[in-house]
Amino acid sequence: MITLLDYGAGNVRSVINAIERLGETVKLVDSGADIDRAERLVFPGVGNFGALMRTLREKQLRDPLIRYLHSGKPFFGICVALQALFESSEEAPEEPGLALLPGRVQRFTCDLAIPHIGWNGLKAHQSSSLFHGLHGNEKFYFVHSYHVAPVSGDDILTTTDYGYEFVSSIQRGAMVATQFHPEKSGRAGLKLLENFLAGHREPIRPAACPQTTVLAKRIIACLDVRANDRGDLVVTKGDQYDVREEGTVRNLGKP
Repeated sequence: MITLLDYGAGNVRSVINAIERLGETVKLVDSGADIDRAERLVFPGVGNFGALMRTLREKQLRDPLIRYLHSGKPFFGICVALQALFESSEEAPEEPGLALLPGRVQRFTCDLAIPHIGWNGLKAHQSSSLFHGLHGNEKFYFVHSYHVAPVSGDDILTTTDYGYEFVSSIQRGAMVATQFHPEKSGRAGLKLLENFLAGHREPIRPAACPQTTVLAKRIIACLDVRANDRGDLVVTKGDQYDVREEGTVRNLGKP
């Protein structure tokens, strides 16, 4: 049985589907008592740091969650749930984090497009049972504008490059959390979740470890083709819904 903390900010169906596909049953948290009784807890954080922390407080889930995290029982946090483990975030300076780990959450300061969206790689910084069956060159799905900045490097599990190197997952004892979404990361993501659900496996390092990770190129799967005002066939959609720009049909290239 896996206890899943859905605090109501977004659709967690993909996480539930992934866990059930791996043969586990899922119990949703209705109260702090459910967290206290949990043996393995998955927390898929969604959305805004401030909204997440306020909701945990208003639903009286903050203190039970902190108790659980101090218990040493298995925990898997995803996306904003990773950020919540730290002391504060630039996204909502007025809302304190859970402060399990020293450090803060900051917005990307690189010149690349923000948010960081797409499939990117991982560089392992320590051994982990999560890496069983992974080669080290897999890519995982990210979508975020903020990243954690730990005070100490002791808890860093992986880093990823996007303009500069940032922390993409942490590990402390049985507590792990990822900035990427394993439930949306295909076979590699399912393998990582399977390793967490399996319990105690020998910690290993992937055989391959990239010096620099690279965001995978995105392919627009569907492009709309139509005639422009002169009768030429052009690609008009794929990046926007409005086919016209400054009064004329947009031309993104010949089909």
